[in-house]
Amino acid sequence: MSTLRSPTVLASAGRAFTGAGALAADARAGARVRAARPHGVRFTASLPALPYAYDALQPYLSESIMTLHHSQHHAAYVKGYNAAKKQMEAALAANDVAAMIGLQEDLRFNGGGHVNHSLFWKNLRPPVEGNAPDGALAQAIDAQYGDLAAFQKRFSQAAAAVKGSGWCWLGFDAAARELAIVTTANQDPLLSHVPLLGVDVWEHAYYLDYKNKRADYLSAIWPVIHWGEVGARYAKAVEA
Repeated sequence: MSTLRSPTVLASAGRAFTGAGALAADARAGARVRAARPHGVRFTASLPALPYAYDALQPYLSESIMTLHHSQHHAAYVKGYNAAKKQMEAALAANDVAAMIGLQEDLRFNGGGHVNHSLFWKNLRPPVEGNAPDGALAQAIDAQYGDLAAFQKRFSQAAAAVKGSGWCWLGFDAAARELAIVTTANQDPLLSHVPLLGVDVWEHAYYLDYKNKRADYLSAIWPVIHWGEVGARYAKAVEA
């Protein structure tokens, strides 16, 4: 039986998100977010290019919303993270503890937003006939949830239930060796599990296309999920 996990509680104020740029390039983006080291916040974030055109996900996600989401919202997280990183480096050099503590939330929020969106874009692809998981991932979904339709219903219900803004994830529990549907608040990345699939349920992800009807957006996104990417993440997680 599958379990619906509670929202991930992130690190305390004594930790800062770092390595967003490096983690975005990692096949397990967001699986680990390292704490700030005494010598400084090491990584600079950059906006990744999309592996498809802004209009490639139509009619499910419009060109206008993809353009806004990537070039404005994600870009803002990159800018915010890099600005906070620069300020943190100055605070560390000056041994300004109050400033360091004050910058934790900016690093957490913007670094998480960058990591989450970097994974999200890779989770999407132009629509194709017969879009569905296969191989080991398909077997795991069937074994744990019954079939793909049952999993999609369960996932969409969890995503729809997120209060305010956040993310819904399919993760791999390395200890239990099973899949889990997990939600996180705001831009908190998934740290308790290896992230396989992440769906943005902030209003900026769907409002231009679906207004306040989050459920319609969640129904529409399945034809453009890149199951090959999700399956590759699952294969690496199982082998680790």
